[in-house]
Amino acid sequence: MSETLFISDLHLDSSRPEITGLFLDFLSNQCPQADALYILGDLFEVWLGDDDNSPDNLKVLSALKNLADQGTPVYVMHGNRDFLMGEKFATDSHCTLLSEDYKIIDLYGTPTLIMHGDTLCTDDIDYLKFRQQVRNPVWQKQMLAMPLEQRAAIARNIREQNESAKGDKAYDIMDVNPSAVEEEMLKNNVMHLIHGHTHRPNVHEFTVNGQLMQRIVLGDWYEQGSVLRCNQDGCRLENF
Repeated sequence: MSETLFISDLHLDSSRPEITGLFLDFLSNQCPQADALYILGDLFEVWLGDDDNSPDNLKVLSALKNLADQGTPVYVMHGNRDFLMGEKFATDSHCTLLSEDYKIIDLYGTPTLIMHGDTLCTDDIDYLKFRQQVRNPVWQKQMLAMPLEQRAAIARNIREQNESAKGDKAYDIMDVNPSAVEEEMLKNNVMHLIHGHTHRPNVHEFTVNGQLMQRIVLGDWYEQGSVLRCNQDGCRLENF
């Protein structure tokens, strides 16, 4: 039976080669038969720019290109770690880069909203301020004009500050806001939502205005692989 695959929050990094290897194996062995693969943000721990030709990056780009060239469409969204992916990334990987914060797709007859999910965390005011800064085209242009080594140092500093700030935040603040979820789904006239970002995989069902809604949260790849498999009969979360 044909199926569409969704993954997010892989955070691929040279410090975790086993996860990169797991992802490459996933692309070559599980994805060629799929109708499509959607990567909903944070494919990389950090993407310093399309000119970062590190060996690990080139391996991933080559594997994505091979999959796309075999006939499986690959769609990639920006996350909060790899927002500097641009046209060259798309050209080199043969992926379709979804530059919008969200997209509505027809998932076997069901209109489905897909997004990274960070914009739903409306209680995390500090993060939203940071997001507004780094998504500014002027800031990005200035960043990409810097030498690669300088960009790497800035990225390390940002990550350290963000990790430090997490320790002072309540658990709920870093999760999605239920009202923001309902508002986004009603605005887009959908009853199904798939997103990542929070690293809290689950299937949430709730009712809004008498309508049954479903929100599926994708898992991260820190300790295992995680994929959402969807077909005409529904969706299931799976670790491997």
